[in-house]
Amino acid sequence: MKNQLIECVPNISEGRDLKKINAIANSVTTVEGVKLLDVDPGKATNRTVITFVGEPKKVIEAAFRLIQKAAELIDMSQQTGEHPRFGATDVCPLVPIANISMEETAEYARLLGKRVGEELGISGYFYENAATKEDRKNLATVRSGEYEGLKEKVANPNWTPDFGPLTYNPQIEKSGVTAISARDFLIAYNVNLNSTSTRRANAIAFDIRENGRTKMVNGKPVLDANGNPERIPGDLKR
Repeated sequence: MKNQLIECVPNISEGRDLKKINAIANSVTTVEGVKLLDVDPGKATNRTVITFVGEPKKVIEAAFRLIQKAAELIDMSQQTGEHPRFGATDVCPLVPIANISMEETAEYARLLGKRVGEELGISGYFYENAATKEDRKNLATVRSGEYEGLKEKVANPNWTPDFGPLTYNPQIEKSGVTAISARDFLIAYNVNLNSTSTRRANAIAFDIRENGRTKMVNGKPVLDANGNPERIPGDLKR
């Protein structure tokens, strides 16, 4: 049987303190057979994208250690930045690379979430191909309200966490929650605009990005049967 490979691309909510960033990224290298590919910090967003690859079980162990270290070093009650976020390890997607299906990758994502919840006491949600509900597939929907809205979100029966403690607690207050998924490759890029208008920049982003924009009627968002905003897909989704 050919070796299976998956990629993991966790985004941590720290992009300024290089000592913390390196400690978190280096936790991945403590797992033999896992290759750390990239560490990309952003000061304005206060967020770092970390990329590593390996055989599934080893990648899961490396991701677990990274989430553990991030929870230890990042205090979300003190975190600020321009990027939406709700956890120390904000998102932790798994991407199938070789000789493994998306369905198998989603199972590994759920195994990771189970370990994170049971062994670290960190709560979180599954999204995209690992989602437990249709309305949890979209990351923007799952992360709505961000860290500041977690106390209310977790108390909402529609947003009971998929793993970890089910009620707001000191661990959530410090570390937030984590979103774990199995997904395809994601292409993200920045564009410089000859404008200082955030309104124009946001309008362009909403028109282009896959997630699109919230559907509005008479200035109010249109909600689906579950109370979530309906969305108009952007050009990259059509």
